[in-house]
Amino acid sequence: MTSRKTLLILAGGLGSRYKGLKQVDGILENGSPILEYSIYDALEAGFSKVVIIVNRLIPQSYIDRLNTISKVKNFELHWICQEKESFLPKGFNLTKREKPWGTGHAVLCAKNAVQETFVMINADDFYGKEAYQLASEEIDFHISGSQFGMAAYPLGSTLSGNGSVARGICTLDEEDNLIKIEEQTSIRRNGDSIVYTENGNDIELTSDALVSMNFFIFHPDIFNALDMYFNDFIQSDPEPSQEFYIPSAVQRMIDEKKAKVRVKASPSQWMGVTYADDKSSIKDFLRSEIEKNRYPEDLWN
Repeated sequence: MTSRKTLLILAGGLGSRYKGLKQVDGILENGSPILEYSIYDALEAGFSKVVIIVNRLIPQSYIDRLNTISKVKNFELHWICQEKESFLPKGFNLTKREKPWGTGHAVLCAKNAVQETFVMINADDFYGKEAYQLASEEIDFHISGSQFGMAAYPLGSTLSGNGSVARGICTLDEEDNLIKIEEQTSIRRNGDSIVYTENGNDIELTSDALVSMNFFIFHPDIFNALDMYFNDFIQSDPEPSQEFYIPSAVQRMIDEKKAKVRVKASPSQWMGVTYADDKSSIKDFLRSEIEKNRYPEDLWN
């Protein structure tokens, strides 16, 4: 069985800790940002459509670059701007809102462009070839309207040496279905331990604890739930900086028994750029991948 597969890339963040538009920041001399490695891996795994959620700061020159690549490599490409007005009830006052509405709203913005099963990722995270191959198999054989999937990563391999990070710690049942994602901030190494701080106390986590890095495999039925949940979020009169996150929406679907999420540990190495100084690490990593012939020197030529 082979299903049509879409890659949905969330590239609308403002990159405040990175101090720049890391979504389109080229890593090596070939000029490809991380999201192009994700597209390359997804195409190899049988995906044929890419939808990218962006903000209005994305330069037209980069949009033109990827449009040309999509024509040469023959994959369908859609750009969607995450507007603060999208999916808001009529008459809602936006005067106090400066930030985007968050990842849950970003996915909802793709509702009219995605009618097939899709993988959702962050633009600035490198997930690895095997994660997309795993997702492709899940889409072909397991994903349905009430059965979603997720590739998770061991916590110890997702930390930054340049500061603390926030991670969603996963709790699973006996069949590897997700019970809950518990978001913890200030996760960092402390000597040989991994800790986060809560109420002034450091709490230790294990290196092999599985965490969500926003690599979800969704059936398009999720859009109906997101539409309803986002409306509930708006009606709750959120604070100007409060966001509607995709893990929170998924958690609500699980709690309401509207969906199950089967979690698989990704066989790939995760890499990311939370901070500007993280860039050197992923540069070294990608150079080693090229030396192993896992990627060409120039992705598209």
